[in-house]
Amino acid sequence: MPQARPHVTLSMVVRNEADRYLIEALTRHRAYIDAAVIIDDASTDHTPDLCVELLHPLPVKLVRNPVPLFQNEILLRKLQWQETIATSPDWILNLDADEWFEDRFALDLHTLMDQNHTDLYSFRLYDFWNRTAYREDQLWHAHVIYRPLLLRYQSEFNYRWKETAQHCGRYPDNIFGLPNGLSDLRVKHMGWSDPLHRISKFQRYMKLDPEGQFGSLAHYYSILDDQPRLMEWVEDEVRILP
Repeated sequence: MPQARPHVTLSMVVRNEADRYLIEALTRHRAYIDAAVIIDDASTDHTPDLCVELLHPLPVKLVRNPVPLFQNEILLRKLQWQETIATSPDWILNLDADEWFEDRFALDLHTLMDQNHTDLYSFRLYDFWNRTAYREDQLWHAHVIYRPLLLRYQSEFNYRWKETAQHCGRYPDNIFGLPNGLSDLRVKHMGWSDPLHRISKFQRYMKLDPEGQFGSLAHYYSILDDQPRLMEWVEDEVRILP
C-alpha cells in the first residue's frame, strides 16, 4: 500500500491583520496546506473570524489570547509552538501574516517534504518596500540570509529556545541540530510595503526596544529613509516537477 503523503500545518501569529495582508496571504496558503494553527494575539478587529472563513473547510485551531503578548515575544512564540505541536503535525510551515512564497512554491512544497534525509528547510526572505520592489542596501539585505521556516516535527528531539524578550526566533534555537538544507524558493515579506505600516513598525520598535538592546537602532531609524535603494522583483518561472 502506498504511503500517505506528509501533511503540512501552517503556524501563524496574527493581530489586527484584517485590513493588511492577511486575505492575500491565507488565500495563497490554503492551496497547499492541510491544516492551520492560528494564535490571535488579542485582536480588536475581525481577524480571528477572517482566518477561519478564509481557510474553510480546512481544520483550523484558533487560539485567542485575552491580552496581547507581543511585548514579550518569547512567550508568544512558545505558545505558538506548544499549540502547534499539540496537533501532532508532520511538517510545520511557520509564516507571519504578511508573508507568502513566490508562486512556484505550491508546486515544489511536497517534493521538499517527501524525503527522509532533511528535517528543516531555510529560505531567503525579501523585504518589499512597495508591491513590486524589495529594499536592498547596507542595512536592508535580509534576503542574503536563509531563515528556517519549514520543519518536520520530531517529537523525540529536545527543543530549546533562545530566551530573549524580542527577536527570539520563530522556532526553538537549536533546530539546526536536525538534518537541514537550503531551498532556492523565495519569500515575499510585504509588511514594509506600505508607508503608514512602516511608521507604525518604527514606533513599535522604539517603544519596545528604545536602546537597541535586542536590535540595531541604526536599522530602526533607517525605516524612515525617504530614498531607499529598491530592486524590482522578478518572479521565477513556475515549473512542473517530474
